[in-house]
Amino acid sequence: MKKSLLPVVVLLVACSAPEESQQPEPATPVAEPTEQAATQSISRNPERNAYFGDLHIHTRYSFDAYLMGTRATPDDAYRFAKGDALAHASGFEMKMKKPLDFLSVTDHAFYLGAMREAAEGDGPLSELDIGKTAREIKTPVDSMRAFGAAITYLGTVSANPDQPDVLNDLDVRRSAWQSIIESAERHNDPGNFTTFIGYEYTTGGPEFQNLHRNVIFADSKAPDTPFSRLESLNPEDLWAWMDEQRDAGIESLAIPHNSNGSDGWMFQTTRFDGSPQDADYADQRMRNEPLVENTQVKGTSDTHPLLSPNDEWADFEIMPIRVASNLSSRPEGSYVREAYGTGLKLEEEYGFNPYKFGVIGSSDTHNAAGSFEEDNYWSKTGITDIEPHQRGSIPLPEDHEGMGDDNPLAGASEESDDEGPKYANAASQYWGASGLAAVWAESNTREDIYGAFRRKETFSTSGPHIKVRFFGSSEYSEDMLGAKDVISQAYAKGVTMGGDLTRMETAPSFFAWASRDADSKALQRLQVIKGWLEDGEVKEQVFDIACSDGGKVDPATHRCPDNGATVDLATCATSEDKGAAELQAVWQDPAFNADQRAFYYVRVLENPKCRWSTWDAVRAGVEPNPSMKAVIQDRAWSSAIWYNP
Repeated sequence: MKKSLLPVVVLLVACSAPEESQQPEPATPVAEPTEQAATQSISRNPERNAYFGDLHIHTRYSFDAYLMGTRATPDDAYRFAKGDALAHASGFEMKMKKPLDFLSVTDHAFYLGAMREAAEGDGPLSELDIGKTAREIKTPVDSMRAFGAAITYLGTVSANPDQPDVLNDLDVRRSAWQSIIESAERHNDPGNFTTFIGYEYTTGGPEFQNLHRNVIFADSKAPDTPFSRLESLNPEDLWAWMDEQRDAGIESLAIPHNSNGSDGWMFQTTRFDGSPQDADYADQRMRNEPLVENTQVKGTSDTHPLLSPNDEWADFEIMPIRVASNLSSRPEGSYVREAYGTGLKLEEEYGFNPYKFGVIGSSDTHNAAGSFEEDNYWSKTGITDIEPHQRGSIPLPEDHEGMGDDNPLAGASEESDDEGPKYANAASQYWGASGLAAVWAESNTREDIYGAFRRKETFSTSGPHIKVRFFGSSEYSEDMLGAKDVISQAYAKGVTMGGDLTRMETAPSFFAWASRDADSKALQRLQVIKGWLEDGEVKEQVFDIACSDGGKVDPATHRCPDNGATVDLATCATSEDKGAAELQAVWQDPAFNADQRAFYYVRVLENPKCRWSTWDAVRAGVEPNPSMKAVIQDRAWSSAIWYNP
């Protein structure tokens, strides 16, 4: 495949105004033995604690984030994650309701630090037209012009492969990478807050098929430079590089994201070059990619209504287009639940499964600060989507049409048939206040959290700090419920999420538990999602297993009754007397067949509340945009447990 750089630049075309450049803190040498000693003195919980974090953060070192006006440093991102406020590119303060437990800054590896050097440095890069344009970003239009200059530059590079790519300055790349490493080491605080050295490998197909991965390193050992699309567009080459690094003592894993925008490429049944997959491919992929990101700001990648027509909750934060494009994204091959089923078929037919991964969420913010709360939302890409009218939640200003063809909003509006309000038709209308990575680990340290990544004892949420446990066994019974040692029993008698159950003659039983986030809404229902292989075809079913407000699951429909929770769209007030703080159940599969391969995972739903777009409308005193969903049911998903006959 011919190497093309253009899709990557357009990939995140959006804009914002810059702040004053911030000088990085001076590097502080970190002695590894000191960290090891600190870790050894930390108490560890054998029943494990839930920790929440974000493994997908962009700062000023990312090519696109810089052009969006982001000047925040990795240090700023870590301080924000620990609870500090951070100034948005437009000037207001971003702050979460509660801090996170772990974080990784994952700037794009290609042209890492190059745009900042071109705009702020005094070396050869500063002479480029693209650098001069980037220095002048003060408005969304300026930012759009800067992206135009970037596209022009990369078009020239692509058309002239023999011409030196000046932006690909290895010294600049290494310098930025070293700053990212030093920042992670500076903020890692074993027992209190964990950082991971990381970056994003940004690649895809020739027509905006998203195949991006975040690479997360286990400890303080990292390579001199990160492997990027400038070395290869093929993810299999990334895995080979990771294997080489592992042989040299540098451990890492890669996490695919936004499979929803991959147009079916992320979970194909072939290799990148179209040749058949085999056991070696599956082993290498699972060795390097044990996790997948199934929710983030650019939509949810769990499942799609066309793939799960009998799942009433499948239509959740769906982004129907490819990343950085208005082209539609084919659902088949793009969603995690279907990939689980594809893995069952491959294992049955050929004896290997490349899609046996756990799940996390993360933000993919380009503001250095994730936005996780519907009522406290600042979207993703600086001032281009910070104003409600820019993201389509309220009508465009009356003078929109006279703002000029170079305005990034121009030509991107739609008008109702009755000549009603015009709304921006930007990709950000599909984006959401999501998501979080979560683990069950013995302590808040790199060693223990990374261990949870590896064994796939992970879960994801669409924003709230909902906790989820999921175990499977042949020995669980309802007598466990309410027992003080229920978690000890669950670990002793079964496997946790991410694990495998082998041949059983009677139906397995599962223990599932969830608790609410006190700063969000109460829980409405707890569910098990089952997929299985029957006569060569993958089937699925959703089972409610625990209901709030005293409701009982209907044995015929496997559904809880409606708990009556409501949302007032005029004020966003909700039914605070409905829902549960905690839900749990021991559930046995009523349709188990000992000869059928299957997967099971948990989904828990909150009571409904206003989506961020409705909050925008309420605050502006206008009706919500009728083309956008008014309410949302935030949720969490566990990693799967597999049954292997």
